[in-house]
Amino acid sequence: MKPTSHSSLQAWIDWLVSLHAEEIDLGIERVKSVAEIMGLLPMAPTVISVAGTNGKGSSVAMLNAIYQAAGFRTGVFTSPHLLRFNERILLAGHEATDQQIVDAFCAIEAARGQVKLTYFEFSTLAALWLFAKHSLDVVILEVGLGGRLDAVNLVDADASLITAIDVDHQDWLGSDRSQIAVEKAGIMRSGRPSVCSDADAPTTLLYYAEQYQVPLQLLGRDFGYVENDQAWSFGSEGSVRDGLPMPALKGRFQLQNAAGVLALIEQLQARLPVSEAAMHMGLETVTHAGRLQSIERGAQHWLVDVAHNPQAAMELARFLDTQPIMDVAIFSVLADKDALPMVQAVAPYVKKWAIADLAVPRAMSLENLKALLLRAGVSANNIVEYSDISEAVAAHHDEPWERMLVWGSFFTVSQALACLNHD
Repeated sequence: MKPTSHSSLQAWIDWLVSLHAEEIDLGIERVKSVAEIMGLLPMAPTVISVAGTNGKGSSVAMLNAIYQAAGFRTGVFTSPHLLRFNERILLAGHEATDQQIVDAFCAIEAARGQVKLTYFEFSTLAALWLFAKHSLDVVILEVGLGGRLDAVNLVDADASLITAIDVDHQDWLGSDRSQIAVEKAGIMRSGRPSVCSDADAPTTLLYYAEQYQVPLQLLGRDFGYVENDQAWSFGSEGSVRDGLPMPALKGRFQLQNAAGVLALIEQLQARLPVSEAAMHMGLETVTHAGRLQSIERGAQHWLVDVAHNPQAAMELARFLDTQPIMDVAIFSVLADKDALPMVQAVAPYVKKWAIADLAVPRAMSLENLKALLLRAGVSANNIVEYSDISEAVAAHHDEPWERMLVWGSFFTVSQALACLNHD
């Protein structure tokens, strides 16, 4: 039965998931037509779109923290969520309420007619509808998958940021970085500033920018950063900022993300002026759940990270290299991921592995998870199988293990956090 304005948010989400048979159906024509019917285009606030394989969520969080510190009212759309759908839509620093989202879904359903929309497309339109209802200065949109054909790209962004590019989602985006870079580049617009914080941007990205006359700034060519003992410096054409605080987000790779964020903020200074004090405050206060997130439970230390592709796993391994070895890793991954190099990168820093089937579409089976670990050189004696992630968490929560790692997928982290937050 179709939900109404009096239905719960969960009832709407369940209905939306069942409405469209395909989890992913790339293309912006359908969703853009509905946005136009709803009068959501063009958007009034300054819009920043953010794409990339890794680092885009952290970059969105930094942009939001800095612009809020500068006094601007921000709207943020991200995906996926970890615990609550409401995490996807932030209005002036606060999660959208259940009723606000339900009202948005009702408005979309009334406008779409016979147009089929995916769950993600409904989510995107809901965010845009709520942004239009609030007096915002800047809207930050995180691309869900790729860029060129992602629903977020229905909006002509005033500026764009492309973070680290790696091979992921090959079935939809292509099999190498050159192809994938073109998909990411699709969020750029002619004559509008764009920044790429990938230290080795594929040449196809540069060619795309030249072809469409995009003023593109590149890390290592147009801006850069230098890490000091307890601070760092950012430099761009005609500008040097020394003594910047380290981002509150863990991991040395966050400096790369932060440099891209500051480069973009500088490009928009005439429209959205930000003081250096606001930059400092934003960097010092930024938060982003599920990214090298530490959770203390009694004598236990839990490290939770959504690394789900080889590049992200390498960054996780670099962080683990500076830490005491992990007693147990609770791990699961989707079947369509390049998972062998992921496990090989992290395995030297883990004593024992707890694996479980995620019980979601595309999940890797328990049998294949074990075979994956064995191929990566993990001893069978160090692998324990569980029926689900909650059982794996519960089995270790009261044991004498001290250092716990949860990683491999957004689903792995989401399911583990749901258990840890109930304790």
